[in-house]
Amino acid sequence: MNKSIKGIGIGVLVLLILILGVIEGKKIFKEQTSTITIYGAVGGGKENLLEDEEFLQIVKKEFKAEVVNDTWSNGKLIVKDVVREDGSKYDFIFFSDQRFYDYYKTPANKENNEADRYTVLKGSLTLNTPVVIYSWDEVVDALIKEEIVTEQNGVYYITGMEKLLNYILEGKTWSDIGLKTLYGKINIDSTDPVTSSPGATYYGLVASIMAGGQLTDENYKEILPKLKEFYIKSGYMNNTPADLFQLYLKTGMGAKPMIVDYEKSIIDFANSNPDGYNQVKDRIRILYPVPTIWNSHCIASLSENGNTYYDIFENKDIQKIAWSKYGFRTGVTGGNYDVSDVIVKGIPQSISATVSSLKMNYYNEMIDYLKN
Repeated sequence: MNKSIKGIGIGVLVLLILILGVIEGKKIFKEQTSTITIYGAVGGGKENLLEDEEFLQIVKKEFKAEVVNDTWSNGKLIVKDVVREDGSKYDFIFFSDQRFYDYYKTPANKENNEADRYTVLKGSLTLNTPVVIYSWDEVVDALIKEEIVTEQNGVYYITGMEKLLNYILEGKTWSDIGLKTLYGKINIDSTDPVTSSPGATYYGLVASIMAGGQLTDENYKEILPKLKEFYIKSGYMNNTPADLFQLYLKTGMGAKPMIVDYEKSIIDFANSNPDGYNQVKDRIRILYPVPTIWNSHCIASLSENGNTYYDIFENKDIQKIAWSKYGFRTGVTGGNYDVSDVIVKGIPQSISATVSSLKMNYYNEMIDYLKN
């Protein structure tokens, strides 16, 4: 009898252990397989990367997260209350221009009816790409003879950037520098700085060069008339950089001898359209202005889930995808990458000759001056 009761007791104990083991196992499994949803207000220019299947798989597998991105313009991100349709706060903001990120961290301007800011828990320059000028072999050969462009180890630099800007201001023609097949005056097509963030970034670079590389409150006001003259002589401008880059590729040297865009554009194009890239790769030239300026996409985390999103871009596999497939340099000043990972030639490993992004008040003053 005692043996029977003892046996039953042991059996019940074993059963309890098994039940507890199953419950704990289910709990652990749930913790390992459950995902969090992270909501972000996202500026443009990086849609292809954020929708990349490989990118999303790493986010789900390594960070147990799914991300919902809502599209916002940079202007709205700094003047409106950044909330979702249901009124809840976003987990992060992903600016596509450093000046908006820097401005968001300042107190709201109540005179302009700006909404109060949310506290930024984590934040940094996350995805970086420099302003470059795309051109063609014959044009670059002529600019080398003019001592405006210099080739170093297969990379083309505009070492005479100020000279090139003066050629445009002086109204020199392509024929004046030996390009008899090109008609009209020397020009660098860009998007409109008044309506386009990339255009404004480029004009910030032009302003810095005109000011000798160092803008101050005094010399900035002095160069504004010269900058406006440059703006007027630049003629018609596209509003969308993607459209301008496509026109450059499709219409060729005759229509678009030189355009302003970002380094990332050619890398993204080469990966998404390898046949198209192979058709033009021997003729296109990527020119790096000396100095140039970074376009930086910056994350501002507003919650713990936002912190998780911020950490995603510290992942080495994510950084490799961002660089090798979409042309975004990552890390501090765009340092974590290897140029051998991209199929495009003529890309420098590092870019050291740069000017700082302009402060928001400089950009606002410049845009107002150009509009008027």
